Amino acid sequence: MGITTGTGDKGLTGLFTGERITKFSPVMEANGTIDELDSFLGEAKHHIPGDMAQILERIQIQLYDLMAELASRGKHGGIGEEEIGWLEELIKKYEEEVQLKAFVLPGSTMASAKLDICRTIARRAERRVAKLVLDYGFGQNALVYLNRLGDLLFIMARAVEKEEGKLREVK
Repeated sequence: MGITTGTGDKGLTGLFTGERITKFSPVMEANGTIDELDSFLGEAKHHIPGDMAQILERIQIQLYDLMAELASRGKHGGIGEEEIGWLEELIKKYEEEVQLKAFVLPGSTMASAKLDICRTIARRAERRVAKLVLDYGFGQNALVYLNRLGDLLFIMARAVEKEEGKLREVK
């Protein structure tokens, strides 16, 4: 299978359903942002402890299901309550470890900075998917997943900083 097909040379791309849409459509903006997040997660996992790296890799795999859901307009693949629940369990675990009491300055270590970049991209992806949910009626679980993912990446970054004694709270 070749990667260059020439079918996108006129500003259109194909969805999972076979439909052709503009490369700047809301679906492609959402999936492009999620693809960007996937790449930055791939970079971040080389800067964080092994257990966290495994979490990021599992998230990367789940993002493919999420993108399939969006590219099929909710007809295929997708994220469910199980994946969302897994993120929520991880958030609780890291919240208990970190015990935040104030706002923080992000990026106190290289590893936490990488996670914070991922967090901001996840938030942008969340905003793109919110448009799909509100304007087109699909992607609700993807929206919730991305919201929880942003929370998880935030608290993971703080856990890395706390572990290294570099958590900087702003009081």
